[in-house]
Amino acid sequence: MRKKKIFILLGHPDKETLSGSFADAYERGAREAGHEVRRTNLGDIAFDPILHHGYKAIQALEPDLLKVQENIRWAEHFVIFYPSWWSTMPAILKGLFDRIWLPNFAFHFKESGIGAGYFWKRLMTGKSARVFVMSDAQPLLARFVFGDTTNEIRKCILWFAGFRVRVKKIGPLKFISETRAAEWRHRFEHWGSGAH
Repeated sequence: MRKKKIFILLGHPDKETLSGSFADAYERGAREAGHEVRRTNLGDIAFDPILHHGYKAIQALEPDLLKVQENIRWAEHFVIFYPSWWSTMPAILKGLFDRIWLPNFAFHFKESGIGAGYFWKRLMTGKSARVFVMSDAQPLLARFVFGDTTNEIRKCILWFAGFRVRVKKIGPLKFISETRAAEWRHRFEHWGSGAH
C-alpha cells in the first residue's frame, strides 16, 4: 500500500466528543500504517469566521488559517470530521471555509473570453477527500426526511475545488453505548490505516 500525506481536520469545536475520539482513532490507524499525518482541531485555532464585507474585500488571513491552507496544499488526502447540527456543518466550520476557500487557493475563475466569470479551474485536482459526518439521527431516515444534507461540503466546496470526494454519515449516535462507540473507533482505525 502506498503511503499518503493525510491532513485531518476535526470540525467540531470541542475535541472531547465522539467526533474527536473518532478522529483520534483514524489518526492513530494512519500513523501506525506509516502515513504522514498532519491534524488541526478547529477548537484549537484562532480566527474570525465572519466575512464582514462578504467577498467585496478579502480579509487578511490569520496565521492559523494560513497554516490550514498550507496543510491542504500539502496533503494528498483531506479528511474532515464534523457533527451534523440542524442538518449542516457547525457554523464555525462553515466560517473556516468561507475564509480560506479563495481564488488562487482552491479555484480560479476564467477572467476573459467566452465563459469569463462562470467557468473555473479547480486547483485541488489529483487530491481525494473523505468526510465523516456524525449524526444523532439514522442516516437513511434523515436523508428520506431532509434530503442530501452533505451537498454543501461534498459538491459545493470540495468537488468545486477538484477533490474526489466520499462522504459517510455515522449514526444514530445520540444514545450510543460505549461498546458500540469502541466498535466505531476500531473501524476508524482501520479506515485510517488504509487512508480511506
